[in-house]
Formats: sequence, C-alpha cells, structure tokens
Amino acid sequence: MSTQPALVALDWGTTSLRAYLVARDGAVTNRIERPLGILNVPQGDFARAFRDCVGPWLAAHPGLPALASGMIGSRQGWREAAYVACPAGIDALAGALLEVDAGAEFRIVPGVSVVDGDGVPDVMRGEETQIFGLDAADGVAVLPGTHSKWVLVEGGRITRFATFMTGEAFAAMSGHTILGRLMTGTGHDEDGFARGVAHGGRDAAGRGGLLHRLFGARTLGLFERVPGHALHSYLSGLLIGAEIAEARAWLGRPPAEVAVIGAPALARSYAAALGAGGITARIAPADAAARGACAIARRAGLVA
Repeated sequence: MSTQPALVALDWGTTSLRAYLVARDGAVTNRIERPLGILNVPQGDFARAFRDCVGPWLAAHPGLPALASGMIGSRQGWREAAYVACPAGIDALAGALLEVDAGAEFRIVPGVSVVDGDGVPDVMRGEETQIFGLDAADGVAVLPGTHSKWVLVEGGRITRFATFMTGEAFAAMSGHTILGRLMTGTGHDEDGFARGVAHGGRDAAGRGGLLHRLFGARTLGLFERVPGHALHSYLSGLLIGAEIAEARAWLGRPPAEVAVIGAPALARSYAAALGAGGITARIAPADAAARGACAIARRAGLVA
C-alpha cells in the first residue's frame, strides 16, 4: 500500500490530544501531542484547537479526512456521538460515525455500551478504536488508566467489557487519604509493587476484601514492614492485583494471554502483575489508536 498520507487520526481524550498522520497501510508517518484534552480547550472552541493542531497537515494534503475517537464525542466534547451497543464490530462503528462541521472532512467514532447482569450500564470512548487497532478476531485486552477497561473480543466483535476505577482510586488514596501519609517517594519499587500485587490478588476467604486490605498500605509502613519509599508502589500493586483478580472472575476463566494497551510504564506494570499470576501479557504497539482509526475509516469508505 502507498505510504502517502490518507488520514488524520485523533485520539482526543479528557486531558490530551494525540494526532497522527496515517498512511493507507495504517503506518504512522507523523504525530503531534498537545495538552488539549476536552477539559483544556479554551472556551470549548474545538474547531480552533483542531485547526491549530493539524492545520499544516491539512494544508499540505488538501481533502485529507480526519477521524477522532475518545471523549471528544462525549456530552462534554465537541458533539455527542451515540453509543453503539455490544456486541459491536467494526462495521457497526463505521456505520455510526458522526459528521461534524470542522472546515474539513471530520467524523467522530461512537463509543460502545454494554449492560451487565445486574442491569447496570458500562461505557467506553476511545478504547474501542484501540481494540480494532490490534487486528485480532478473538482475545482479551486490558486498557489500564484512570478507568481501566477489560474487553472481550469474539468473532471480531467487542462482546462485553468491564470498567475498573483503579487509576482514579490510586490517585485519590495516595494523594488525599491517610494511606499516603507515610509514603516518602513516588518512584517505582519492584519489591513493593510485587508484594502489593500478591496481596491484592489473594483469595479473599478469611482475609477480607479490598476495603480491608487497603488499610495495610498504612500499617505496613507504620510497623516498618514496607519502607516508606516503597509504599506508593505497594498501593499501586495492591489495586492492580485486586483488579486482575476481579477481572478473572468477571471473565469466568483465567485468560491464557492478555493484550495490554496503554502508556509504556503502566503497560509494563500490568504485564508484570499478569505474569505473576501466570498470565502471558502482550504489550500492544503504541500506535494502536491510529491503526484502529485507519481500519474504521477504511471500512467507512473514507480511506481507499
């Protein structure tokens, strides 16, 4: 396939905007990252933010289509793109793209929704595009972050997923509760992290659940069983270990392999935690969002 630019792909989230110039084969030929997430765009002028970010690309390649995924399609974003219900394949996403007047050919990928067995809805925006950048018909993926997503893909469709507020809980507990008072550093400590993962993933029988175990991040430091510089990593490991244990129960079986899609350092932490539990982790390419956007655009006829 030609390496001539065929698409501008935007991974437009809450805090940052990542833009990719993508060739027809899905390869990224250029990229830009700006702190222009939907909450940081002055006066909510998304059209201007879009032009300021990728205007030179559009000027150099007239008629180039743009496809955005993430929170830009939320109620707080540029325009709300309706959710596609699970099971959701690439055809469903491509068929529900939302066109926006941006002074250029611009569309937003819809989010995906699911309802769990208790009738409680769950949603994602942006992760679905990264999932289809993996080009895998079947498998399990985890997308760690503020709201970590576990996704089951079967027959090329997202059949179900679950969200775990691991990152947000970690930030709140380490920065705004008594658990963080004895922490003396934020650098990664392998031993502290591994100990937290092991404790978070243990069978709860006779040990109490996560709400009980969390207090150990204070008492282990109080009695100097874990040094202060390692407590930050211990708490991170504890929450990630508990998340993995819950995800295994949610899946109903331990997966043989999990694709990890996320920032490099966090992806490595999840890979280590999964490996400690006997699960093979495959860290996805950093440009999964761009490749997914290209696949959706091709299915929608935006890219030849």
